[in-house]
Formats: sequence, C-alpha cells, structure tokens
Amino acid sequence: MPRAQRRQQILEAATRAFARGGFANTGLDAIAAEAGVTPVILYRHFASKADLYRAVIESGHMRLREATGGDHLDDASIPALIRAAAADPDAFRLLYRYATREPEFRDVTDALVERSTDITRRHLADIADDRWRGWAARLLPSMTIDAVIAWLDAGQPDPDQAAVRIRRVVDAVIRSAAAH
Repeated sequence: MPRAQRRQQILEAATRAFARGGFANTGLDAIAAEAGVTPVILYRHFASKADLYRAVIESGHMRLREATGGDHLDDASIPALIRAAAADPDAFRLLYRYATREPEFRDVTDALVERSTDITRRHLADIADDRWRGWAARLLPSMTIDAVIAWLDAGQPDPDQAAVRIRRVVDAVIRSAAAH
C-alpha cells in the first residue's frame, strides 16, 4: 500500500479508537490493531501517540474546512457542517468534544476556536457595536458546534430540518447582537 494511503488508514483507525477510548485510555497497540498494521508500521508514520493524536485533530479540521468552504460563511455553511458531521461523527466529536478536554492539545483547539471567532467576526461586520459583535463572534461557532453534536447524539434526525433550526438560533443571536 502506498505510504499516503497507509497513513490515511492509520488516521481513520486512530480517529475511531480515540473517539471510543479517549487519548489517555487508548494505546498505540490498540490503534495498530484497529488499523490492521503492526506497531512498527504505525511508528514509521507517527513518532508518538501525541503526534498521532495531533495529526488526527489536524486531519479532521482540514477535512471539515474543505467540506464547509473554509473561511466563507453563507446559507450553505450549516447544512455543509451537518453533512460533514454525519459523514464522520467520530472525527467531528473528537475535534470538538474530546480534544478540547485534553490539556496537551489545548494549543490546537484554542487556535481552532480563535480562527472560527475571527471568521465569524468578519461575517458580522454590519453589527455596529464591537463588544456585541465580539460576543456574537465567540458565541455563534461554539453554539453551532454544540447544536450539531446534540443532533448527532440524538440520532441525526432530519438533517434538513436540523440545519433550518440551527440557522434560526444563529439568526436570533445575530439579531440580538445587532439590537444593542
């Protein structure tokens, strides 16, 4: 198998394993077994469990950015986010629920939060009061992610209606911020 495909195979297996057991409770031997490779092969791709976890987070983030259009926010953003979460719920939960609880990877998750906040702030340029724009820019990404995770946890009912309902909440926050 080509090196890039093997690496992707390991990343996918690690995503599943870390989503099930968390960082601390998941060993490299278990990940190697999940991937169907030997630990030696795994170590040829990743020097440590921390390196692998970081790569899983970064890979999940890149796939999510590609699926949602990156820095561009529009009416298609929430449906795209829902589709991406549904396509790989383990990666979505790992990125936005589990990785945020791991102090060793706080720099990565904090950078993701800051990037989302900055993108949202630019999108909210019409809100005159900078304090309320900042409030909405911090609230909207985390609220949207939490809503998608709650949707995943509820068994993914009606994705189209989920997007509409999440969008209503987003619009309410924007109206509230603009009203002050």
